[in-house]
Amino acid sequence: MANRGEIALRVIRACRDLNIEVAVVYSEADRDAAYLRLADRAICIGPGPASESYLKIPRIIAAAEIVNADAIHPGYGFLSENPHFAQVCRDCNIEFIGPPEEAMREVGNKDRAKQLAKKAKVPTVPGSDGLITSDEEALRFAQQVGYPVLIKAAAGGGGRGMRVARNDVSLISGLAQARQEAEAAFKDGSVYLEKYLDRPRHIEVQLLGDKHGNVIHLYERDCSLQRRHQKLLEESPAPNLPEKVRDKICDAAVRLAKAANYYSAGTCEFLVDQDNQFYFIEVNARIQVEHPVTELVTGVDLIQEQIRIAAGEKLRYTQKEIQLRGAAIECRINAEDPAHDFRPSAGTISKWQPPGGPGVRLDTHVVSGYRVPPNYDSMVAKLLVHRPTRTEAIASMRRALREFVVEGIHTTIPLHQEILTTSAYVEGTVDTTYIERVLLAGGASADK
Repeated sequence: MANRGEIALRVIRACRDLNIEVAVVYSEADRDAAYLRLADRAICIGPGPASESYLKIPRIIAAAEIVNADAIHPGYGFLSENPHFAQVCRDCNIEFIGPPEEAMREVGNKDRAKQLAKKAKVPTVPGSDGLITSDEEALRFAQQVGYPVLIKAAAGGGGRGMRVARNDVSLISGLAQARQEAEAAFKDGSVYLEKYLDRPRHIEVQLLGDKHGNVIHLYERDCSLQRRHQKLLEESPAPNLPEKVRDKICDAAVRLAKAANYYSAGTCEFLVDQDNQFYFIEVNARIQVEHPVTELVTGVDLIQEQIRIAAGEKLRYTQKEIQLRGAAIECRINAEDPAHDFRPSAGTISKWQPPGGPGVRLDTHVVSGYRVPPNYDSMVAKLLVHRPTRTEAIASMRRALREFVVEGIHTTIPLHQEILTTSAYVEGTVDTTYIERVLLAGGASADK
């Protein structure tokens, strides 16, 4: 297990259920993490900074060779979408639990992924014909499609290398900023342009494919509630999405995966406008943070399926066997202070009292006394509920958030409590701009 925190524990548990021995790597910052004791082996691979531990390919490969590992699970983040890492693993006769490196390269670059989508007849947002290489080229595109336009890093993710331009001046300055940010984050400063869709929904489709050419979808998740392109809350099924649109968007995702010769778990992401027209934006060639939402409504253990696929097994499910059951919601609980511009809140958790009761699931590696390190992503838990209807799921999530007690650090629990009371969320009418446009702008009181 070449990762840390919640996803490391999740993979450890999946391996236990499959009677597979599992070793986990850790940095010095995670030395005291409780989940390390649940693995068969735990190997330190370096200091706290990720650049000196979880991103060090030679150290991870060395750890795998020490324990004679058959496979490496990369989790999400870090090296999970790095095709070079996948290739190094397989060159060392260690299976990479993820897609083939060729498919990762094809869908990992957003420009190439967009061209692939067009070939597979998957709708795409009107965009530049390839990468933007000059300011003049960018200005010509903006004049053709009209403002606003979206600047996107070709190798980007997590909102980095992304800017919205509403006029010529902001376009030129935004290009420079996006290129600089993308170069620093991904060592690739190339960018392209798209027409910016006003107040869209973010809908993603969960995919599973095997090495025998079989691909299925496990329906969709609505991930519209975001701040600075970072997801805060996810749910399935997407509220107010017409059945015909759901079928079309899921079929489009499968076509794209087949065109890329994709296997393992993956997610195809779309924007859906106010007329329910959908447009492909990108593929995440890994397991997603929000994968438990899909597990709850389909009954499929996605991590176990990843492992089975990596071992060469055929998919155990046909498309007709995948059925949606009830409604699931996930709140990402981050160690951040929403009252102070989401300032990170590292430190020791003095009290950790998790919620429970019917339909509640908590995916976390945290226990009382845990020290949240400043080195990594701020997420400390994923709180999920699964109930027969969305109305019941919202009620259960409200209850669970009230029960959840965390002391010693700030968390995003108060923000989630506020979200769950707004009429826009209850009615299923939020979009990707809602958090910043309404909730954080002080407009939520009129929305309740």
